[in-house]
Amino acid sequence: MKSPRSAARAVRSRERPATRWALLRLGPSVVLRAQVRVLYVGAGLLLLLALACVATLTAGRLGIGLADLPSALAGNATGVDAFVIDRLRGPRLVVAVAAGAAFGLSGALFQSVTRNPLGSPDVIGIAPGAGAGAALVALLFPGSVPVALGALLGAVAAMGVVYVSTGTGFRNPTRFVIAGVAVSAMANAFIQYIVYAIERDQATVLSAYLNGSLTARSWEDAATIGVVLLLCVPPAVLLSRPLGMAEMGETTAAALGAPARRTYTWAIVLSVALSAGAVTAAGPIAFIALTAPQIARRITRGTGPHLALSALMGALLLVVADLAAQHAPVFEDLPVGIWTMAIGGAYLGYLLSREWRKGAL
Repeated sequence: MKSPRSAARAVRSRERPATRWALLRLGPSVVLRAQVRVLYVGAGLLLLLALACVATLTAGRLGIGLADLPSALAGNATGVDAFVIDRLRGPRLVVAVAAGAAFGLSGALFQSVTRNPLGSPDVIGIAPGAGAGAALVALLFPGSVPVALGALLGAVAAMGVVYVSTGTGFRNPTRFVIAGVAVSAMANAFIQYIVYAIERDQATVLSAYLNGSLTARSWEDAATIGVVLLLCVPPAVLLSRPLGMAEMGETTAAALGAPARRTYTWAIVLSVALSAGAVTAAGPIAFIALTAPQIARRITRGTGPHLALSALMGALLLVVADLAAQHAPVFEDLPVGIWTMAIGGAYLGYLLSREWRKGAL
């Protein structure tokens, strides 16, 4: 016999309106079908992201006036406004948007493959590997080799170890998650040793990077993450449909012409590349890859990976967190990674409370 709560949920599910679809025509021969709710949510996220970007450029003592902002964005800024747009906040904002989108897209791919709503690329050692590489560079080549280069090499090395140690590459999600946890533990132990061993000034700089920071970002950093997105987004779009089929099971996906194992492998490769690029540009910023896909999925109330919405949500979360890092009273100038940890912790607390109220815990 069903409990009253189960019966109520069943009634609500029957009363829920059917999914509405819209046809989007891209040129004379390309027509895409999309859920109407997804389109509305995407438009809302774009609007919120635009408002957050405007606030980033205009807020505070050095903010550009709203009336002068269009001219500054067109390249006609002078004086302090030129410094703000070209050196201080412009690169920082571009990196925040691009890295947030990369983290969100990476998390959506990873969660779709593992079918784990609490999974993220951080679990398989990318962020700890990047941190270990950055720490090694800070110890051996202080000031002479960019920390970001060490982070990139560390992330690649961590993924290489995971790939080899599973014996099956990225084709078995369970194996590479277990291998990734082991690599993460070893990388974190190495990071703690380096922080203990190096001088205090270097440890302070390294600590800021390890928490994830957008301070002193440059156009080179923006170009780095931009190239990663340019290379990874098109194949990710092509994988969207096969991933949706793979979520129905390997047998069903194969019958529909989408071999699940090959889809999983390419999805993990893209997820790793996107996460490594974002970590290289902005540091190992926590929880964006975890929370962005889940929030996107919940507000659309749909199935599937929702790659575009996850990218938009990741960009929005990181820009808002960085806005708080720059202007929040008392806590001003904290690394943005600390703010994203707070966002992630609040979200996990919400999930725990929600499951408890549903009686699932």
